[in-house]
Amino acid sequence: MAARIKYRYNPDTCKYEPWYLQGKALRNRILIFLGISFMVGCATYFWYRHNYSSFEEQYLTEENNSLQVEWSILEQRIKNTQVQLLSFVEKDDKNYRVILDAQPLSTTEREAGVGGSEKFNLREIKDFPKVLRGYQQIEKLKHQLTVELQSFSELKRLTEYRINMWASRPAIQPINNKQLNRLHLTYGTRFHPIFNVYQDHKGLDFAAERGTPVYATGDGKITMTYFSGSYGNVIYLNHGHDFETRYAHLSGFNVVPGQRVKRGQVIGFVGNTGNSVSSHLHYEVLYKDQHVNPINFFQQDLSNKEYEKLIEVGRKQQNTLD
Repeated sequence: MAARIKYRYNPDTCKYEPWYLQGKALRNRILIFLGISFMVGCATYFWYRHNYSSFEEQYLTEENNSLQVEWSILEQRIKNTQVQLLSFVEKDDKNYRVILDAQPLSTTEREAGVGGSEKFNLREIKDFPKVLRGYQQIEKLKHQLTVELQSFSELKRLTEYRINMWASRPAIQPINNKQLNRLHLTYGTRFHPIFNVYQDHKGLDFAAERGTPVYATGDGKITMTYFSGSYGNVIYLNHGHDFETRYAHLSGFNVVPGQRVKRGQVIGFVGNTGNSVSSHLHYEVLYKDQHVNPINFFQQDLSNKEYEKLIEVGRKQQNTLD
């Protein structure tokens, strides 16, 4: 549709002629239009700012909401980690260290170093207490986890040591004695069957036929195999951890000095060599170079009932064999 044309009467020509806004009137009309447009624009801008956020603010708000959700998840993970770490600490102190006969770590040892050097300036986040608290919790967890890892490394070394010690400790009978009738409880002072005098007897005797296998009672290293005037053919076995065992009156050896052996391995054979009146094994246990009664080391190899029977039968064997 064409723009509407205004007409004005011209007295000079006595005609209605097209009239166009121009000059000062045109300028005033333009200024009025621009002024009104500017006022409407300003009003619209302030109304929008009052009722709506800017695109940048909307973006920041959305990003902040996302960070809030992520922070909540992080806080929950921190709590879960604290619970799991507490479980490890409980098992460490009340289970593993009790089994391994080790002292639990003190509170001072577990807390030492907490709150030490920071990797960045905490003044940068002092105005954000939630972030500061989370950072401090993570730093504390990091230290506690480091302490617990060190504790587990220590427990691993201690476990390996204990396993080696338990495997090395004399813990079984040196010959097959399923019937529990071969042991002679002759430890201590007894009447010597050859010299006819009372002498100290620092071991136990097991009556058995010649050639009966003799077993190492714990892991260790053979230190000596030789013939003694009193012991006859004898084996010295060093178990480490201050333990040593000796096997005397043997008919022969199945090992050589320097050889490492395992518990239950055949190291020799029963005989009647040296100061002996019949075929048997003389067995000794030493701890820190002091003789101890080997009977105290058989219970691991037997049930309580079998152990009691072994003691009862052994007491009835009154005759001495060496």
